[in-house]
Amino acid sequence: MSSGSAQPQIKTEDDLAGRIIELAKSRPDGIPNKELQESVPGVPLSELTQTINALLKSGTFELFGNKGELFYKFKDPTKKSANKGSDNEEKVVYKIIEEAGNKGIWIRDIRFKSNINNTQLNKVLKSLEAKKIIKAVKSVAASKKKVYMLFDLDPDSSVTGGAWYQDQDFESEFVDVLNQQCHRYLVQRLEDAVKQGGGPLMVRNRSYAASSEVQKFISDLGISKVSLSIADIESILYTVVLDNNAERVAAANGTFLYKAVNKFLAVPGLVKTTCGVCLLAQQCGKTGSINPSSCEYLANWLDEI
Repeated sequence: MSSGSAQPQIKTEDDLAGRIIELAKSRPDGIPNKELQESVPGVPLSELTQTINALLKSGTFELFGNKGELFYKFKDPTKKSANKGSDNEEKVVYKIIEEAGNKGIWIRDIRFKSNINNTQLNKVLKSLEAKKIIKAVKSVAASKKKVYMLFDLDPDSSVTGGAWYQDQDFESEFVDVLNQQCHRYLVQRLEDAVKQGGGPLMVRNRSYAASSEVQKFISDLGISKVSLSIADIESILYTVVLDNNAERVAAANGTFLYKAVNKFLAVPGLVKTTCGVCLLAQQCGKTGSINPSSCEYLANWLDEI
């Protein structure tokens, strides 16, 4: 036989709300969110969240944080003042935005989850922004839309675009400079390895550089106003590889190593002319039907240069 009393069965939304209210009343100082969830086993989280939001909106519950944990506290509805309705709407919206983390949440999704009409929601968001509780951040994914997140959070790179974006504009010149400096480091590494000698294999091994080494080189140059992570540097190094200025090989620890490569010799100018690629070049001469004087392809090429 269980030593505790049997819990009433939850069949309807009113049963769930009643059970939650009783739990909150038994904890005058507030009940932690986690404990509240564990106290109603078998209830889907979405249904529990919807019920809690309704209680917050009605003023029956008060939401507050303590040491990074959410708490709910019962409030007697008969003691509410006239402006408590808007205060509780702010708490509902705050909780939704908090759950979104540093990736933020669109206003459309806030409206859907809070069930607050558009006009009132805009007032709530402006109030929270004015209090510096939340902030609106423009997203590179949609230039005309904003996402909302807690004021003290740094936006995720998926929102800001990372180090390569400034006010939603792609910094192509900055990327080009980093590309050149990363290539310069790899070339210097290769030249130093050649000077040290020791055989082709040793020279090759010494010429490889890890992305962390390139990151330190770029950081020491001081050419970036923002702190560049190893992932940022690796994305730049990959552009050097795509430009055929470097090669990339996998290291034993799962990372990559990079090495400058010698470019192919430049193609002679004559090969670039129509004569250099003409299939009838062997038959071309001063006389006959195939000759430079009557060649329309050569004439067109000369007109274009």
